[in-house]
Amino acid sequence: MNSTLYLPIWFLRAKFLGRKKPLQSVIFISDKCNLTCKHCSVYARKDPNIKTYEEIRDELQYCYDEGSRFVDFEGGEPTLWHDEEHDLNSLLDLAKEIGFFSTTVTTNAARPFPNLRADSIWVSLDGLGKYHDEIRGKGVFDRLVKNIEDSGHSDLSVNMVVNSANYTSVDETIEFVKNNPYIKSISINFHTPFGGVEGDDLYLDWNIRCQIIDKIIQYKKRKYPIMNSVSGLKLMKHNRFKKQCWISNFILADGTRLDTCNGKYTGVCDQCGLCMAGEMRSVMTLKPDTILAGMRLRM
Repeated sequence: MNSTLYLPIWFLRAKFLGRKKPLQSVIFISDKCNLTCKHCSVYARKDPNIKTYEEIRDELQYCYDEGSRFVDFEGGEPTLWHDEEHDLNSLLDLAKEIGFFSTTVTTNAARPFPNLRADSIWVSLDGLGKYHDEIRGKGVFDRLVKNIEDSGHSDLSVNMVVNSANYTSVDETIEFVKNNPYIKSISINFHTPFGGVEGDDLYLDWNIRCQIIDKIIQYKKRKYPIMNSVSGLKLMKHNRFKKQCWISNFILADGTRLDTCNGKYTGVCDQCGLCMAGEMRSVMTLKPDTILAGMRLRM
């Protein structure tokens, strides 16, 4: 069944029959990374999890059988992954063979990624120049810009996670995306304190967060290439909405299978900054702008 038929059937079953089956999957294929980002502890692991090709095959089939039709490969840094003769393109091809409608790779773009056969690519961008480097390492921003330009991919977007260290760079980052011919759009999220707010230096003051969301909405209304929908962004100002994050399932690098975002299990939903939560709720409440944004992203 192609996506034109599958998506409305999936929605009707979820909305009116209460069928909680994933539509998209996030598979972490490895903990191995090439950066030492401030917000991450994965890079410090002495013996990182690295899945085999067969393990990932089993996980892809499991996700597909559960109902998922869109898959995002993440890490660590997924472009580092290989298993004997298999590389990341092998996984992308495998997902299509199984039947997934589209594939996505999320990368830090600190190393070249030419000829990547993903349908779409998301690059993690934490602000311009010094802001990005402060979080991810000296010189990483310049490498990111060059590797984006050299990638040659026609559907490449960036994701900015706004935090206390980079929130003053939001405006210039949005402008940078608008004026960069190699970047399609930008998605905005906010730092989520998975370890708890106390002692988390990157957690952003809620009032500042709300001000930034209002600013992003104004950019959106001025036709800037922002992936978030206005309806979804408005929900993220208060987080007081029914979470329907089961629309995505997650398989961690250690093989743990989660039927929803890990935030549910770590108890941080009230502080959630993952704007996909607002987008999912807005889809299920039939917000036209969110549905259109989702179609642009996945179709």
